Amino acid sequence: MSPNGSDRSSRRPMRRKLPQVLTAGLILATATGCSYNWEDFPRLGMPTPVTEEAPRILSLWQGSWAAALATGVLVWGLILWATIFHRRSRTKVEVPPQTRYNMPIEALYTVTPLIIVSVLFYFTARDESKLLELSPKPAHTVNVVGYQWSWGFNYVENVSGVTGDAKTDENLAAIPDKFKNDFPANAGGVYDAGIPGTRNPQTGNPGPTLWLPKGEKVRFVLTSRDVIHSFWVVPFLMKQDVIPGKTNSFEVTPTQEGTFLGKCAELCGVDHSRMLFNVKVVSPERYQAHLKELAAKGQTGYIPSGIEQTDPARNAENNKL
Repeated sequence: MSPNGSDRSSRRPMRRKLPQVLTAGLILATATGCSYNWEDFPRLGMPTPVTEEAPRILSLWQGSWAAALATGVLVWGLILWATIFHRRSRTKVEVPPQTRYNMPIEALYTVTPLIIVSVLFYFTARDESKLLELSPKPAHTVNVVGYQWSWGFNYVENVSGVTGDAKTDENLAAIPDKFKNDFPANAGGVYDAGIPGTRNPQTGNPGPTLWLPKGEKVRFVLTSRDVIHSFWVVPFLMKQDVIPGKTNSFEVTPTQEGTFLGKCAELCGVDHSRMLFNVKVVSPERYQAHLKELAAKGQTGYIPSGIEQTDPARNAENNKL
């Protein structure tokens, strides 16, 4: 049998199996799409944003996917083009022309990735700078305290009937002055602290509940008592590390009422999976009422915020002032 005849016979089983493979793929795609909400498709797996800042993150996510898809289509097209138009001839047995160097092509596949990475870096740096920008005087400040294996929330607020001063409170000594300068004057404050067994009384979801007012800017000041954690409210589309000896912060303005899920996104030890919490966004009036409820329970003042700033971190903060 000729080599060509052998090739034809070896291709026949593959040709017979091709319709079966395509049919199985179509059934699989259809079955997995039955429960998919196509209205969610433009978000490409991201949840519905619930803050003013989240759409910027969503836009960056969608742009990255568009760039990846365009690059993929180009690469797939080149692969198919080479496969179809440069496949081995059935009638000729010959070695194709060998090309050792092609400077224009080499320059192209060196410069093109650099351009792609540079564009992605520009948009990422631009959006990150905007997202981490702090306003002079936020309407509300919450000190989020991470500890093994739950979360505590210090509401740095002027609450009726509560005395004290967040700027001089020893429990907040770990927070640098650059943040304390923006604290309200004579803010006695209230707190809430959870354990892994804490649950939201309305939804039954595990973890303590952080309350936020809708339509008002909130600054999170993130501190840790022990190891590195990560504060992640899923529909905020943003998370930030909670580092012992280093204070991070960012601001959001909630735009939708409801109860949302949060979690620690940094592997922090044996019970990391139990470091869950809830975020309840309510009207400003209901938020103020909740602070008074905490005060009525005796949860006044602040829980210890964490490990004091290290000298290198403190110096870095001072250099930014």
